[in-house]
Amino acid sequence: MGRRARWVALLLCLAALSAGALPAVGALPAADEEGNQDESLESKTLSAEDQVKDHSTGTRVVAGQIFLESGKSDSQSENEESFHSQEEEKENSLEELNSLEMSNLLNKDLEEAEVQSPVLTAIGGTADGEPCHFPFLFMEKEYAECTADGREDGRLWCATTYDYKKDQKWGFCESEEQSNKRRQMQEAEDVYQIGMKILNESSKKAQKKVAYQYLLKAADMNHTKAMEKVSYALLFGDYLKQNIQSSKELFEKLTEEGSPKGQMALGFLYASGLGVNSSQAKALVYYTFGALGGNLIAHMILGYRYWAGIGVLQSCESALTHYRLVANHVASDISLTGGTVVQRIRLADEVENPGMASGMLEEDLIQYYQFLAEKGDVQAQVGLGQLHLHGGRGVEQNHQRAFEYFNQAANAGNSHAMAFLGKMYSEGSDVVPQSNETALQYFKKAADMGNPVGQSGLGMAYLYGRGVPVNYELALKYFQKAAEQGWVDGQLQLGSMYYNGIGVKKDYKQALKYFNLASQGGHILAFYNLAQMHATGTGVMRSCHTAVELFKNVCERGRWSERLMTAYNSYKDGDSNSAVVQYLLLAEQGYEVAQSNAAFILDQKEASIVGENETYPRALLHWNRAASQGYTVARIKLGDYHFYGFGTDVDYETAFIHYRLASEQQHSAQAMFNLGYMHEKGLGIKQDIHLAKRFYDMAAEASPDAQVPVFLALCKLGVIYSLQYIREINIREVFSHIDMDQLLGPEWDLYLMTIIALLLGTIIAYRQRQHQAVPRAAGLRPAVPQQEPPPEHQPPQ
Repeated sequence: MGRRARWVALLLCLAALSAGALPAVGALPAADEEGNQDESLESKTLSAEDQVKDHSTGTRVVAGQIFLESGKSDSQSENEESFHSQEEEKENSLEELNSLEMSNLLNKDLEEAEVQSPVLTAIGGTADGEPCHFPFLFMEKEYAECTADGREDGRLWCATTYDYKKDQKWGFCESEEQSNKRRQMQEAEDVYQIGMKILNESSKKAQKKVAYQYLLKAADMNHTKAMEKVSYALLFGDYLKQNIQSSKELFEKLTEEGSPKGQMALGFLYASGLGVNSSQAKALVYYTFGALGGNLIAHMILGYRYWAGIGVLQSCESALTHYRLVANHVASDISLTGGTVVQRIRLADEVENPGMASGMLEEDLIQYYQFLAEKGDVQAQVGLGQLHLHGGRGVEQNHQRAFEYFNQAANAGNSHAMAFLGKMYSEGSDVVPQSNETALQYFKKAADMGNPVGQSGLGMAYLYGRGVPVNYELALKYFQKAAEQGWVDGQLQLGSMYYNGIGVKKDYKQALKYFNLASQGGHILAFYNLAQMHATGTGVMRSCHTAVELFKNVCERGRWSERLMTAYNSYKDGDSNSAVVQYLLLAEQGYEVAQSNAAFILDQKEASIVGENETYPRALLHWNRAASQGYTVARIKLGDYHFYGFGTDVDYETAFIHYRLASEQQHSAQAMFNLGYMHEKGLGIKQDIHLAKRFYDMAAEASPDAQVPVFLALCKLGVIYSLQYIREINIREVFSHIDMDQLLGPEWDLYLMTIIALLLGTIIAYRQRQHQAVPRAAGLRPAVPQQEPPPEHQPPQ
């Protein structure tokens, strides 16, 4: 490329930057190989006429991810021709510039830059105040920067002439105070690295505690990263004793130094009122500074706040901006193996049905599967391999064990194990070296046996040229086979090919179809791609609300979601204070399960770090946030809190509204029962026995568990209705209007006397027969306990 063309390209890039036409932040390919391949995919597109018809959006897909390279949507692409013609005019005008003038301008800029660069001045020595000379010669070696060579105290110095040996002109590059500070920071860095090495290499809790002692020492020496690690450990109680006040002091110190992590954490403390007086205004300020510093959690918190209108005016577009930025980073970290599994365990459900709602595997059950795997059970080997590959359900991620289990099953001829070995070799890790050739062999074996995972892997190999020449037709063929069998990776890649027009004509409807199918299987990149399409209006009507919900789903699959399990384990270990703080931070990020779990711990009054007077109001706040995200139990809890006056004044009308919402939107049997009770008693609504019975019946139909309490409530309702009916009528007046002669005839008194005589005779005969019966052996009989009448069923607390 000639100099003139390079300047044209440079100026065009500057114009694009000023117009905001930037690719999404974090939108990087998983590997250079994929990035290069992506360029070749883009170059192999349809004709210009077809591109105009298909309204190209200027996006690209890497490993199934759509990355926007401009802000154009379908509506904007109509002006594409005029835009290109304007760009050609600009290019022609730029080419008229003299290349010599361009080079002169460049040289001038470089000279100015050199003049503006700081010049080091020698301090002390034999040339105090003279500028350092770089490079300089010392001990037959050239130095381009200050050095500590030749000095025992480690203080940096420089020469002010080229040849130090000849002129002996030198001076220090730093003052003694600066030197001491630098050496102290170097010592702190060494201590920090030792601590991090122990922390990363050990899985034992005792070793991690030792690592944090090193980090604590480095933090005392004002090492910024060590202070960040220690402050969060003190906040959550991770391997250090929980101390909110000490963590707050460290966060304030970090904030003064401009640490985004410190700013975000200080915002969290003000938002939750831990260690400080709660202030949503201060929280918003610190969150904003943290986000401006690039902290992704701060961006996520701001995204949720703008989406839900917490402390700010509700703004879908602002929420979209923050969530999209975080989602770009999360999507770029997703590997072919899919990443770790997010465990969302609700403490309320766990208490009612231990082990059922969590999906966690018991240790005994894991050991049983391990026993089967050792005995050669192929299905157990594959299952354990997948558990260790992705992690989750109480099993830690362990690629070494996953590889061993898959290898055993593959040797036994299992196609699924072969396909997953192909994925591990294709991705590469510390345990399995990256090898396209080995991955291709396993994918081919699995695909020949009709395995959809192997077919999808083979499609990826042909799509990106991994171990084979690029062949879009074969890639499309294998993706279709995998998609037909319902494999999400095949559906995702098929959608990407239709989106970009690779091997097929661009078809956004088909792309949308396959992305939707993959999203139903829970593929995070499918959610990401759908979010991009809804955000830009590509192939669908633009919907900010839908895009934000999809991006939020992607963001919640980031690595910070692992803290959900950490918080759950803390709670199970009896450390409710640590658990509630972790859940509160995740709740700030918008995790509905964290909001409900934090509210549950506060509701049970298990967290001592929260004052007793503040427990119910804070629980009410988080029940409210969880309910706004569609959690039924939280909506019912809101009704209970207003019904009984927990954390707020007793308000039957508001309670009735919450119960009705839970009944209509989530068809909750509990809410229907509570509505029946309120109609029966006339609480917050006009008393209506008929409506009460209707809601009781609806509750019994909605849930089998409600049938017994509904039966008791209906029995009580029948008694109340009968008594009410009797009170409303006059018994004497009723009997006075009855004419017995007309009703039973003139001889009705004789009939009545005959009936009474027959009854008396029957009773006498029965008693005589009992006396004639043979007496049984006398003995003590256990007294039958009298059952107490069931209490009135009221809405549960």
